[in-house]
Amino acid sequence: MYIQYMEKIMSALAESNRLNIIELLRDGPLTVGEVAEQLQLRQPQVSKHLRVLSDAGLVEVEPIANRRIYKLRPQPLMKLDAWLESYRQVWEEKFDRLDDYLVKLQEKEDEE
Repeated sequence: MYIQYMEKIMSALAESNRLNIIELLRDGPLTVGEVAEQLQLRQPQVSKHLRVLSDAGLVEVEPIANRRIYKLRPQPLMKLDAWLESYRQVWEEKFDRLDDYLVKLQEKEDEE
């Protein structure tokens, strides 16, 4: 279930327009029209992208009269960051081993 959740988030973020929308919403809530204007996209396109982001839990909508205000939900991104943290530890260990290896090579060259 957890992997499916991560897959849904990453799939939503994989499309460049949706990633751009996330970047815009990082600075604060926006209407569909404001997003469309800033990204120079048509409103129906933006609405479809926002629906995908909403289905993935990345944004939430607040209807005010006939306007829809979208804002970023940090929780899914925090879960994605936590999932990636386990991979960061692997990368760091590999970089530490590489660093140790390079230091040994340098010491060997200095001895010669």
